[in-house]
Formats: sequence, C-alpha cells, structure tokens
Amino acid sequence: MAAKIAQTGEKSAFGGKRGEKVRNNTDFCNLSMKKKSSTNNENKTVPAGISRKTDQADRPVRTGKTGATGIIRETGINGQEAPGGTAVGKEKGGQRAVKGKTGQVKDSHDKFANVLGQKAGSPFGKGKGGKKRLPVILVTNDDGISAPGIRNLVEAVKGLGKVVVVAPDKPQSGMGHAITIGNPLRLTPMHHLFEGVEAWQCSGTPVDCVKLAVDKVLRRKPDLCLSGINHGANHSINVIYSGTMSAAVEAAIESIPSIGFSLLDYSVEADFGPAKKYVKIIVEQLLSRPVDKHLILNVNFPAVPDNLIKGLKICRQAYAKYEEDFVERKDPNNKKYYWLTGKFVNFDRGRDTDVWALEHNYVSVVPVQFDMTNYVLKSKLEKTWKS
Repeated sequence: MAAKIAQTGEKSAFGGKRGEKVRNNTDFCNLSMKKKSSTNNENKTVPAGISRKTDQADRPVRTGKTGATGIIRETGINGQEAPGGTAVGKEKGGQRAVKGKTGQVKDSHDKFANVLGQKAGSPFGKGKGGKKRLPVILVTNDDGISAPGIRNLVEAVKGLGKVVVVAPDKPQSGMGHAITIGNPLRLTPMHHLFEGVEAWQCSGTPVDCVKLAVDKVLRRKPDLCLSGINHGANHSINVIYSGTMSAAVEAAIESIPSIGFSLLDYSVEADFGPAKKYVKIIVEQLLSRPVDKHLILNVNFPAVPDNLIKGLKICRQAYAKYEEDFVERKDPNNKKYYWLTGKFVNFDRGRDTDVWALEHNYVSVVPVQFDMTNYVLKSKLEKTWKS
C-alpha cells in the first residue's frame, strides 16, 4: 500500500496508489503513470492453470489438504533458527547502522551478515551430475508485472539464482492479505518481459500469486521469496495494508524466507539504482547461510541519490497512521459517493524506528512476523483473569 493514501480516487498505472494530492474538492489531479501493455497472443495457457516444471528436482508429495479457508501442507526445512541480535554497526549517539557510503559496500555486506547470526557457507547442496544446486528465487509484487519496480528487482538478483516471476496482471496496491475465493484464477506466460527469466502473470492478488507459484508453477518450494520493489513506502502501519508485504508474509507462512522491498518514490521515472545495490547486498547474505525459514524483512529505501544513503539500519516499526478524510461528491444521478483522502501522521519520536531511519537517509530493515500474539498482554491476563 505504501503510504499510498490516494488523495485522489483515480487509479494510476500501478493502480489505486494512495499518495497523490487532491487539488480541491471538485477536481483531482490526473496521474501521469501509464500502464504498459502486457499482452502476448503467442503465449496462452489453459483455464485450469499451469503445471510448468522449472527444474529437474522431483516435486515433493503434498501431505496436506486444500480447503476454502486456505492451504495446510508440510512446512519443510528451509534453514535453521537464527540467534538473536539485530544491531548492525555503530554510529554516534549509540545508534547502530551499516555504513553505506561510496567505497564501503563490502563493509555493509559484512556487517549485515552479523545480524543473521550464522556462519557463512552456502546452504545449497549439489544437484544431479554433481553440479551446485542454484537457489530458486520467487519474485512477485503488488504493482503489477509490468511495473518498473519488479523489473529492477529481477535485474538486481537474476545472477544469484534461478529467478521465477509470478506477479499480478494488474495493480493490487492496498490489497493486504486478500485471497480470491469466489472467482477462478488464471496464469498467463509472460516470459518475454524479463530476458532469460520465466515469468507468469496471475489474475489474482499478490497472496494468490505466492500460493499459485508454490503449488502450480514451481516443482519445489523456492529458497527465497522477494516482493517489490514497491513504488512508495511500506514503513510503519503500511505493512498491514500492503500487498507487497502480504506476499512476503504469505511466503513465510509457507516456510519460505522472504523480503519485501519498497522505494519512497511513486514516480514511474523513479531511480531504482541505489535500491538495486542494497537489494543485492541483502539477498546475497540471506543466500550465503542458513536462515530462519519464517524470516520476513520489511526493507524500505529513501528516495535519495546513492551517495546520500548512509547505510542499512535495523529498526522497529514506527507507531504512525493515516488521518483519513472521505471527500463527498455526487454523481450525475445526484447520488453520493466518496473518495478516500488523508495524510500520514507519525506519533513516534523514537530514533530506532523505520520512519526515523528513512527521514535520515538510511535503508530501514524491520524484521516482522505473522504471529500477531501480544505476549506481554497474554502473560498479564494469565495472572489476572480467572478461568
């Protein structure tokens, strides 16, 4: 969703982005993004879906069942639990960060590795013929398969493993963890969009994309899922609404380590160069050692030139929200309708938050989880509530 409270109800090329300003109560600014055509008459699929094979490994037998409320299946073992410790490097005032100035990329690379808490060493064994098995990287997003962000993400990581793209066929911003239940889902091959990369567009939500990729496109569970690069921030409360982050969360539920990437720039002309550099640093580290199979990182990039980025900062989610306003209008039949508008308000003055880090030109890295249990309150209630 990414700080995309559209202060206009008009959809951009990346659809329903919430972040454009309202000119007044009667006129909304036109968005400049134009969606690229993503049709190819030569590539078709059957209505029932795809069973394309992406590698030579045998597909594991599913032991769970699929029902109306979701999928239950074996979780597998993608890695090991990483010990605690989230601080990376140091700066003045006791704050900790990874330096990222020009010429210090290797320093960022090495220090970020310390956060993962495991000794380096590829977790990928050898495949058939004694060749080293390449990691499988699933790439998705919520801006749609033709968005510049996902193209830049693929370019950043396609040399690090076997990349497979399964992304929505249209913008899906603000969809959160929605899934499609009442309508059929379709997959269409789009291999022409990314040179040398298998790609499929899905008619469903970002979460649908991950589910279909795991169950129908890939022969085995991917080693890593990457979502983004999103056009616009997904810091603080945005993680709840974000289709980008929900795709990453869904992957972690499936025991696939995952990362959601977002750039604080809504423009179709956004410069993804600095983001691509840090994407590669982070992904290389995750692929170089065993990691928690439920790992989820929410990574946001400031929209500044590379030489102004100070490095990576491990953060917590800021307490912030949107103060929303619904602009009322009337249609030609004199019936009321509403446009969602609003402004982002940060109530958190901490210096260890993602919002603070981004305001000070750091790449924010927030570890998140799908277990929403409030353990502090649980402990209190167990002592005070009587059964």
